[in-house]
Amino acid sequence: MHGLHALTPRWRTRDVGTGYVSEWDRDWFYRFRSGGCASIQWVEIAVETDAQRAAVLAELVRINVPGEATASGYRVVRHAAPGHAVDYIR
Repeated sequence: MHGLHALTPRWRTRDVGTGYVSEWDRDWFYRFRSGGCASIQWVEIAVETDAQRAAVLAELVRINVPGEATASGYRVVRHAAPGHAVDYIR
C-alpha cells in the first residue's frame, strides 16, 4: 500500500487480545515495515474512490491475503474468530 503514492488508502487495526481498534492512519511504512504486527486481528482499509478501490484490490490480490471486501473498502484478516472461515481476497 505504501507504493500506491497518491492512491494510498487509510487503514486501522483491531488488537486480537484487547479488542482495541486504532485510529485511522495513512502511514503504511511505520507500522507494517517496522514490525509490531503480531497482535493484529484485522486491518481495515478504507477506500475513497473507484480508482483507489481498484488499486488496493489489485495489490491485495497480488500479495494473496485472507479477508473480504466491505462497503467502505477491505478487511484483511490475520486472526480469524474461532469457527469463522475466511477466504482469500479475489
